[in-house]
Amino acid sequence: MTEREGIPVTSVARTVLDLAALDPTRTERDLKRCEDLRLLDLREFEALLARTAGHKGHSALATAVELYEPDLSVTRSDVERRFRALVREAGLPEPAMNYVVAGYELDCWWEDAGLAVELDTYGTHGSRLSFEEDRKRQRVLGLLGVRMERVTDRQLASEPDEVLRAIAALLGASYSAPS
Repeated sequence: MTEREGIPVTSVARTVLDLAALDPTRTERDLKRCEDLRLLDLREFEALLARTAGHKGHSALATAVELYEPDLSVTRSDVERRFRALVREAGLPEPAMNYVVAGYELDCWWEDAGLAVELDTYGTHGSRLSFEEDRKRQRVLGLLGVRMERVTDRQLASEPDEVLRAIAALLGASYSAPS
């Protein structure tokens, strides 16, 4: 429990857990609503589930949260597939792909390092609205401690070694360009 403006409140995750105890059939809808409001932080829900095994809503919430667990292999574009392949070839730790943090979907996410890589193409990020939304997202996530590196499809194609060297440095990993 915490306070907001002097009023005792529970976290979003705890509220959803308590609601799951009252009506387990609504838990998936509640998580979707959290996602729509950009309040869904899987780490918060997972931490709560780890310490509330005996709670009446635990089972319903655990089942609903499974739908949001990342599949490391899920990619949505050729750029994402190319990046993942380069990371593997370089022997760098593999990121979670299309992972949701604080309601924002990140292209590539290394949770242990707090590092996100966004793979940008002009076609999907070339509008004024996308430009503004990308900056807001980076600011919000930055305030939560997420470091974000942006990589364009052209950079990935023309200078993959430079991109991988930078990612390795941010991860604190070693990388040697192929000879």
